[in-house]
Amino acid sequence: MTDINWTLSDGVGTIELNRPDALNAWTRELGVELLAAVRAGADDPAVRVLVITGAGRAFSSGADLRGAREELRPGVADFGGRLRTVYNPVMLTIRDAPKPVIAAVNGPAAGIGAALALACDLIVAAESAYLLLAFVNIGLVPDGGASYLLAARAGYTRAAQLSMLGERLPAAKAVEWGVFNEVFPDDEFQAGVDALATRLANGPTVAYANMKHALRAGAQAGLAEALERDALLQQAAGMTSDHLEGVNAFKEKRAPRFKGA
Repeated sequence: MTDINWTLSDGVGTIELNRPDALNAWTRELGVELLAAVRAGADDPAVRVLVITGAGRAFSSGADLRGAREELRPGVADFGGRLRTVYNPVMLTIRDAPKPVIAAVNGPAAGIGAALALACDLIVAAESAYLLLAFVNIGLVPDGGASYLLAARAGYTRAAQLSMLGERLPAAKAVEWGVFNEVFPDDEFQAGVDALATRLANGPTVAYANMKHALRAGAQAGLAEALERDALLQQAAGMTSDHLEGVNAFKEKRAPRFKGA
């Protein structure tokens, strides 16, 4: 793998998104590698806990909008297909993994990167990190289960605010809102992640698996349906002129001029 780093030490499997120069923005290739890594970590009995983090100064800035994006012409892009075949299976594999999965949010977590963090069982963050559902800025809807998972953690009111206004949620406030579990000073972040991962790796793995089963039967019972709904909605949003305008505005570093079409 080139876009994902994998390490295993003392029962802790670490998956590191490895496109630091692009702030770990997602391409299809990164998504495919990430899916393979989470499946391998979920299935390997030597892995007692999974940690997902990012190389460099970001967790993930979301989808890569700066690469070759000719498929963004209205009426052409297959957003639903990519979600169904790559991104959504990542989220479901994390949910179904019979072991704890920690999102170690070392920096910005935006777009599909935010959804990835939200899909994990526990979210710990560096003080300078933040969550951002930036989809609205490019005329799209939150996908990867982000709407469903954020509302489950923070409630409808706060999820609507973050989704519709595209506001940053700083790490400290994310803890206050119940979105993140813990925040560490930047210079203590890695030590905090390591301590939590070690604690879980030394814990009762079967009990953790049963806890996840019980929790997903309640709080996440509708995740699969939510992911399919995301695929349908994103396909429709991705075919609009507003989406193309949003991407062009992002590349040109200007405010988008949306027309509602």
